[in-house]
Amino acid sequence: MRTAIVTDSTSYIPKEVRDSLDIHMLPLNVIFGDASYQEEVEITAEQFFLKVREQKELPKTSQPAYGTIIEKFEQLSKEYEAVVAITLSSGISGTYQSIVSAGSMIDNLEVVAYDSEISCMVQGFYVIEAAKMAKKGAGPTEIIERLDEIKQSANAYFMVFDLDHLQRGGRLSSAQAFVGSLLQVKPILTFVDKQIVAFEKIRTEKKAMKRITDLFGEVASKGEKMKAVVIHSNREGDAKKLAQQLSETYPNVELEISYFGPVIGTHLGEGALGLGWYIV
Repeated sequence: MRTAIVTDSTSYIPKEVRDSLDIHMLPLNVIFGDASYQEEVEITAEQFFLKVREQKELPKTSQPAYGTIIEKFEQLSKEYEAVVAITLSSGISGTYQSIVSAGSMIDNLEVVAYDSEISCMVQGFYVIEAAKMAKKGAGPTEIIERLDEIKQSANAYFMVFDLDHLQRGGRLSSAQAFVGSLLQVKPILTFVDKQIVAFEKIRTEKKAMKRITDLFGEVASKGEKMKAVVIHSNREGDAKKLAQQLSETYPNVELEISYFGPVIGTHLGEGALGLGWYIV
């Protein structure tokens, strides 16, 4: 069975990697006033943050158009028997449900939607693993079993400068506990039950990042082979420095650097920094 791997743009997998592994991408949209842009296609993360600084209003975001999903699946049905579509968390976007619905409309293609329950390059880890398996001839059942294994250890924590973007965008659960006490606080966020939740609030960025690296270290220090990613909102230098420090400390971890693109960057704001991982 030939199985296609589909993901949405918020996995932020570089185009050259998508192309080399035959990963098909459905772009989400970021909207400034009357102008809508497909992220990773019509607007880059760098262009996005420049544009945000010029605007008074925060941009809005939207999931892939239903027609675009249908069209993609119809194209794939000419070459493939099945699709595994790996999406960002269904708790922060309707993309997963749209793919489930669109998949049921295609007669000659088995569409299996998989909710990563997370986003960004940690979601990308699922996608890349699935794509490598599909290239070796694995079908949906085998691929989903492996993705469920990854989910047992996949995790991410990220620090934002404030919760304003997340609150205004309606993407943060239990935000009220933090309202009114955000002055000079660097909240640490994570995903719990598909939602972005406030994990801890810490007074300084330095302490917040130490807390995140300590959480990572609790897992990495056991010596198991891991893959990890440092994710940043327009602060690549800091991300590289952190990745280098962690690589020197934990030789068992394969580390890379990624970014919060326009859609996720809309909700986290500029300056966010995070760390995600799973046990290989």
